[in-house]
Amino acid sequence: MMTKDQLKAALTVEQFPRSANYDPEWMIENEMGPSSVWLTEFLVEKMDLKPGMKVLDMGCGKAMSSIFLAKEFGVQVWANDLWISATDNLKRIKEAGVDDLVFPIRAEAHALPYAQEFFDAIISVDSYHYYGTDETFLLKFSKLVKPNGQIGIVVPGVKKEFEEDIPERLEPYWDNEWYTFHSPKWWSKLWRRSGVVDIEVADTMPEGWELWLKWETTAKASGRWQRNGDIELLTADDGEYFTFTRMVARRHEELEGRRSPAI
Repeated sequence: MMTKDQLKAALTVEQFPRSANYDPEWMIENEMGPSSVWLTEFLVEKMDLKPGMKVLDMGCGKAMSSIFLAKEFGVQVWANDLWISATDNLKRIKEAGVDDLVFPIRAEAHALPYAQEFFDAIISVDSYHYYGTDETFLLKFSKLVKPNGQIGIVVPGVKKEFEEDIPERLEPYWDNEWYTFHSPKWWSKLWRRSGVVDIEVADTMPEGWELWLKWETTAKASGRWQRNGDIELLTADDGEYFTFTRMVARRHEELEGRRSPAI
């Protein structure tokens, strides 16, 4: 098992200076996939968050992303997840000292209990690909954010789409739900077709594969990991396909009758 100092050193990454201020043991013990704190920092560097804004954190997992948003930007966050109970998340939120800013909710993505145009911004970290690949999802989802409000996601993705089937070397480690991993080009096409947003950012994380693998191998070496992880898949890929896709878009003033320009 790695010591706390060793873990801190291994998970201090120049690309994520804000994340370096968070307890690495806490990050690993509450993770449900790639580092949600790293991914949140990467996403919101392209978003206009200001203190007091109301933000929906869709698919927040164990609320680490929500806690990060509250601490770093002073925004109010509705920490929405289906798999983790609101009561469990509230405990973590209180321990982090942000229960005046973060409000846990348990709700399914297709049955959200929020008023239209309630939020100033929406984010989703390592979650949107589970429900947002539907051609019509963004049409309804965008109604929750105010006109000109931003919607930002960062999800596991690929640098390029698979030509046909997955490469043979990936087959032993493949799960069919990973067909939801897509490139910025793929997501851009889907979002443009919705006609309800203007796309501001569509890119991938610099050194995304390397950082993903670094997180997984460090978490495993720490002795604190509670899942099997994606090390074998990422190693077999050797950086050819896998990365993180980031999308940031701004909702139109009116949701009807407009098309989003190509980027």
